Amino acid sequence: MNEQPLRDSLPPRRPARSSTVAADTDAVQLLEDVPLTDVEAGYVDAARAANTMRGYRSDWREFTAWCAGRGVPPLPAAPATVTGYLTDLAHAGAKVGTMSRRLSALKFVHQLRNLPDPTRNARVVAVWEGIRRTHGAPPEQSAPLMPPELFDVVEACPPTKVWKTKGRVAEPDLAGARDRALLLVGFVAALRRSELAALRVEDIEEHANGLVLTLPRSKTNQTGESTELVVLPRASNPDRCPVTALQRWMSLAGVVEGPVFRGVGKNNRATDKALHPESINTLVQAAITRAGMDANTYSAHSLRAGFVTYAHLRGASDRAIAHQTRHRSLATLGTYVRVQQAWTDNAATLLGL
Repeated sequence: MNEQPLRDSLPPRRPARSSTVAADTDAVQLLEDVPLTDVEAGYVDAARAANTMRGYRSDWREFTAWCAGRGVPPLPAAPATVTGYLTDLAHAGAKVGTMSRRLSALKFVHQLRNLPDPTRNARVVAVWEGIRRTHGAPPEQSAPLMPPELFDVVEACPPTKVWKTKGRVAEPDLAGARDRALLLVGFVAALRRSELAALRVEDIEEHANGLVLTLPRSKTNQTGESTELVVLPRASNPDRCPVTALQRWMSLAGVVEGPVFRGVGKNNRATDKALHPESINTLVQAAITRAGMDANTYSAHSLRAGFVTYAHLRGASDRAIAHQTRHRSLATLGTYVRVQQAWTDNAATLLGL
């Protein structure tokens, strides 16, 4: 059996009889005997976030490859197949979170084919619970990036592009200006990398105190039924001001509409395409490395984690922090500041030893 991508494992979709909308290659058919129009297929694709669908496709490819190596059908997956797969993953050292997502992918594919969900089988549930109890561990979190290290990273962003070509004068380094804005905006606005990648000029409004960012969608607001607002206040120090950095980047790059954060070519010119969320992760780690720091424990999420941790250390309340981060649960904030909180009002520090 050959390895199949997610879309190839789903029922074939016949083209609509009449539609002006181009067919989306990720569209799926939920009902065997009722073909979806192109418009309907687009809505089916929109039912899951793009990152989720990419993860499901990757997980399904991995599962079908595992099944092919053992000569068992992946669809419908027998309970023994699922438990064998989970057992192999666990023995290979896979994290519980990774295995949980793989199960979600299996469930999703079977639902699309109107097949029984194998993850609800009693055998699968029992093995999965045992794996969680045996191999469960706190999720690894990115180290928070906050002042003063954050400022060191920002200052390490190259301000000037020096050309090796004879006669070509130096000019402002566009990538450096973008990275500076990316770091400061990501930190102060406490944005996720997906939100930084999706930010558009049309989402930015000026305010007497700085800027207001409108997020039509986010991880906790995927349907867009409510609008989330994030403030970007001006800083007293222009070298550390997210508003100044953002406006300078947009001015230098000629960004007047569309995606805010874009790629920069070797010619020191901005492209028209928005950065991919994973590219933002790479850029943040590269900026940290430029500052002479070990980037292995950091990621793009370090900016958001850094905001929460630093705001807590500065005396901000959990509710005030959640107002900016848009966390729906105040308890979630505790995962960011657990190390600092462990020392707060703790009797072990009063023993006088």
